Amino acid sequence: MPLPEAIILAGGLGTRIRSEIGARPKCMAPVNGKPFLQYLTDYLKNQGVPRVIFSLGFGSQEVLQELPLICGSLDYDYVVEDHPLGTGGAVSLALTKVRGKQAYIINGDTMFTVDLTRLYNFHNTSHAAITLALKSMTHFDRYGTIDLGPHGQIKGFFEKKMMEAGLINGGISIIAINWWQSLGLEGTFSLEKEVLEKYCVTGEVYGLDFDEYFIDIGVPADYRKAAKEFSEKGFR
Repeated sequence: MPLPEAIILAGGLGTRIRSEIGARPKCMAPVNGKPFLQYLTDYLKNQGVPRVIFSLGFGSQEVLQELPLICGSLDYDYVVEDHPLGTGGAVSLALTKVRGKQAYIINGDTMFTVDLTRLYNFHNTSHAAITLALKSMTHFDRYGTIDLGPHGQIKGFFEKKMMEAGLINGGISIIAINWWQSLGLEGTFSLEKEVLEKYCVTGEVYGLDFDEYFIDIGVPADYRKAAKEFSEKGFR
């Protein structure tokens, strides 16, 4: 069975790494001479994702100029926010271009090399409304943590604080589109606050832990680290 389409949330300002990348959009941050978005799109191709919808905002013209080269033979489409919609509003806008009944949602500033087929199968077997790819981390304070139940149901989300160990949202999820549309959310809203945190209490939000490579380029130290690690791992 073919995998669903993917939405890439690629409208980030990149404010915290402005000193490294200037005024360009975060997803276009160069890593070893190529935009970060190129690596992310290549990963989706290699996983077998058939089509990508880019959700754009800040710097959309720069991204649109490069998309034919970045995507190559991959089928793609895009939407552009006329004003910031938040992560949830950006998803809703992009869903107007999705053709199927499910879709991956991918953060445009994060590389998490999970097996998307495994995530898809778990999501369907669990009859989940939305399933998150989770990453186990140690000694961190940049991310909120997740309380995961024994069968994969997410029981709660916790604020950022210094943690010795915990599970975080790795920036990849898969949603049932009919469920999302049934929520009736419109305008500007947060995926994290107004969807994930709100609806985990209903037992419809699941998570699956992956022990795979993860990096979020949203701060200068990790952006600089990406160049070295991408070379070591053979990302081209």
